[in-house]
Amino acid sequence: MKILEFHELPVEDRLRLLVDGNVAECATLEARLEPILNALEAHGGEWMPDVIEGRRRRKYSRTAISKTLEEERTSGSVSIGLYRTTAPALDMTLSLGSTASPAELGISATLQPLSFFSRKERCREFIETVRAWARHIPVTYAMAHGMADRQLAGAPYFGRDGTTSRRDGFDKVYELFWLNIFGPQLVESVGRERMLSTPAHLVEALPNGSVLLVLRPSAADFASEEARVAQARAHVHLRPDLDFDTVLRTLKERSAALVPVEPRFHPDVAPFLSRLPDEFAISERQRKIAEFNAFRPPEVEEWLPVGLPADVENQERVRSDYGDLAESLVAALHTKVPSIFDATPESLTDLDFYFWRENFPERYERALIDEHTAPALGAFLGGVLVRRLGGTWVPRQKLEESQVRVGNRVWLPFLRARRYMQSRQSLLDYSLTQFFHEAERYRP
Repeated sequence: MKILEFHELPVEDRLRLLVDGNVAECATLEARLEPILNALEAHGGEWMPDVIEGRRRRKYSRTAISKTLEEERTSGSVSIGLYRTTAPALDMTLSLGSTASPAELGISATLQPLSFFSRKERCREFIETVRAWARHIPVTYAMAHGMADRQLAGAPYFGRDGTTSRRDGFDKVYELFWLNIFGPQLVESVGRERMLSTPAHLVEALPNGSVLLVLRPSAADFASEEARVAQARAHVHLRPDLDFDTVLRTLKERSAALVPVEPRFHPDVAPFLSRLPDEFAISERQRKIAEFNAFRPPEVEEWLPVGLPADVENQERVRSDYGDLAESLVAALHTKVPSIFDATPESLTDLDFYFWRENFPERYERALIDEHTAPALGAFLGGVLVRRLGGTWVPRQKLEESQVRVGNRVWLPFLRARRYMQSRQSLLDYSLTQFFHEAERYRP
């Protein structure tokens, strides 16, 4: 069964759900999970999981869950994954602590895309699922919100990291999300009457003393003007010590940071730069796109208008040595950059991306890079100019003077590779992609 994997999908915002609670001691693990699964099957609707995974992956069914729990029960805790094979993509984990009573229960789920929850009916079903969980198990804390905005809000637990929150308790509402369940301790700290009078789409007292609070009918419109005003108003109601204008301004700044930016990368490095924003957190993508739009690589300087003559005795043997150097790079990287076998412009872009993602110049030993990686990369780069642009090697005793003639210019691939491998920033400033496109302009 092929499940939808987030890393294989276009990068989009997601709905993130976290639930912390506990369950009383029961005879079986199945009994502990019974209310969770009942609510999921009754209200999950279009995002209901159809795959379960523990030690094995199975089609979702109660029988499959029983088999999975049987396989997992030998450990002190149990964790099972729930997924989907069709949109929307789902990555959900149910975690049960040891057999102590009460046992910790954790539910985490991520659904992509967030736009799936633009429809109020889907949001209503989602809310009903969480409400049903909270009615059957004591939930100490829960939240659901767009992942990008949650990242901008800072730490996940009411604006603090989980360690601090669990140590100090939830003494204040540090952050307010689209869906919230506040545990009894926080409700009493804020004041039950104040909590239940919060201006919001839904405020409901739950059986164990917790309160369910949902800001808006839809989870997907959190960044709108109306939604931000509602979020600020509810937050300030729960935290009278906060200033409404300050809270609203912060929320609007977060909305502005998520406004889509159209990519307008420099054409010589666009194939490379277009792959970088996806490597950042969803909340940072638009800012990074704007930064890369503004980036202008330095002009290519690794060329000569008049070539130096070859100064080696046996040019064919030296060219063969260059080929061996290039092959050493292929042997080292072919599993991580499969296109390197093809020695095409696209393989140069794949190398740019690989070295940047790995932060290769700053993670690996400088001696290894200077003595092995950079020379091998220079030979490979020169070989691509020879194969794809009809270039000709002009060997020199000094490696960085070795040239590839393309048209009426000669190019210095070894010098380019050395400069390229100085730092992560130099991978952008001296990219292999840009070097090839510049040389391509001089192809006969």
